[in-house]
Amino acid sequence: MLENAVRPKFDQLLFKPLARALVKLRISPLGVTGTATLAGVAVLPLASFGFSALAVLFLWLSGLFDVLDGAVARLTNRTTDAGAALDIISDRLVESAVILGLYLGAPEERALLSLLMLSSILLCVTSFLVVGIFSQNDSLKSFHYSPGLMERAEAF
Repeated sequence: MLENAVRPKFDQLLFKPLARALVKLRISPLGVTGTATLAGVAVLPLASFGFSALAVLFLWLSGLFDVLDGAVARLTNRTTDAGAALDIISDRLVESAVILGLYLGAPEERALLSLLMLSSILLCVTSFLVVGIFSQNDSLKSFHYSPGLMERAEAF
């Protein structure tokens, strides 16, 4: 909902210039995905040891690089199904790391909420798989979220 409204402006003003800069620096789409993943996984120890501001910063950086990997791949004509799969797997790894970090920071208070968040990921992944079985992708993107109530911006 939010993302569809503001994404074109962010693409034009922020994401495309940053992606072009990464291309000029000869950073590959895989390097961008790796950076996003490492930044996201770093949230686990940061959140679990109570460094909340740093955890949020690293989560934000992870999200930024997660947006940029596809843009770099498209700019360099290096989009692949394997890259898209790695991006999706990396996203789930980061989500799991964030939830585990939150849980470890206060296990007594956050056990049920952590379990519910992990359950929601399982439900979403299952629904994506089922829909993917019966859908044909005709877009430039390997993976497309249909417009809905909650997208990347709201999830963050």
